[in-house]
Amino acid sequence: MLRQTLAPIHPDGWKFIAAAALATIVLFVVWQPAGWAGLIVTLWMAYFFRDPWRVTPTRPGLIVSPADGIVVSLAPAPPPPELDMGADPVPRISIFLNLFDVHVARAPVGGRLVAQRYTKGRFVNASLDKASLDNERLALRITRPEAPDIAPDIAFVLIAGLVARRIVCTVYEGQLLAAGERIGLIRFGSRVDVYCPPPYRPLVALGQRMIAGETVLADRLAAEAPGDGIAH
Repeated sequence: MLRQTLAPIHPDGWKFIAAAALATIVLFVVWQPAGWAGLIVTLWMAYFFRDPWRVTPTRPGLIVSPADGIVVSLAPAPPPPELDMGADPVPRISIFLNLFDVHVARAPVGGRLVAQRYTKGRFVNASLDKASLDNERLALRITRPEAPDIAPDIAFVLIAGLVARRIVCTVYEGQLLAAGERIGLIRFGSRVDVYCPPPYRPLVALGQRMIAGETVLADRLAAEAPGDGIAH
């Protein structure tokens, strides 16, 4: 029960929380109203770096969301060129994370991480489509254990945003990942793109909220039409 109400803190967050707490103590000594503001910032830091438990569906054929956030784009796009996956457009699902979302990123599928490419870039608003090409980003490619014609490689990209300035990755090339496994985080606002080549069929809708490691983005065994929805 406790693990459902109190989320752990990601290890990368402790230094920021400690710095904010130290600054808060100093502010209380110097000027008490500023100290209360510092306390609010410290509590927000602890909230931002939370790393809640998730339950990942394990049925073969699924791609789960690698990030919390809102689907802001559903459109075909070529995979990142640095991953050497060809230039043919495939369905791309883009998820925008605001400052209040969990920023711990997770593997969308199980398999071996065969490529990890970091690209320096700009820090424009991550909710814009041009962020996928212009912003600082980390592209990853996972090979599935099945044959390539049955389950093609999956690409996903962690993209820095207007406020985000650091992408932290805790996995390495050659590592075998499980679906939903933690792979790192993006500090503060950001975006994650997931490329779903056929026969994977996207099942989400624009504006839909994603839960990292739990929400199913696409299914290569699905018989229904691609996802659609309406806002209420």
